[in-house]
Amino acid sequence: MKEIRGSVAKILNSTQIVINRGKNQGVTVGMVFEVLDKNATSIIDPETKKVLGSIDRPKVQVKVSLLEDNLAIAETFKTRRVNKGGTGGALAALSSGMFTPPNYVDELETLKAKEKAWEDLPEEKSYVKVGDPIRSIDFKA
Repeated sequence: MKEIRGSVAKILNSTQIVINRGKNQGVTVGMVFEVLDKNATSIIDPETKKVLGSIDRPKVQVKVSLLEDNLAIAETFKTRRVNKGGTGGALAALSSGMFTPPNYVDELETLKAKEKAWEDLPEEKSYVKVGDPIRSIDFKA
């Protein structure tokens, strides 16, 4: 499968975006895309001062969940374990004389720095912006 590139067309909420590629461009449900920093780092040759190229810097990965002809909804899918309580392990128990077991939960990655899933997300509060480039990452070169 060939790499597909496009852009973020709209931010729906803290976990979902619309991309400007769909069935007609070869996108399929379950396809994974990276949202890239549109201010990619240009690498300058220190000797010639010419631009050697640029590096794509991924912000987040999203997976296509809904597909139309020329657009797709993609959402975050990675989780991370977070301790929502508890003092920690044996070292904390020995030093304080008390032990509260950790309360680990898996949280879904969101599009904003302060994580609150499933709320409307104005673009100014998101680190993903309309117009950010995207690229598929589950392709065979």
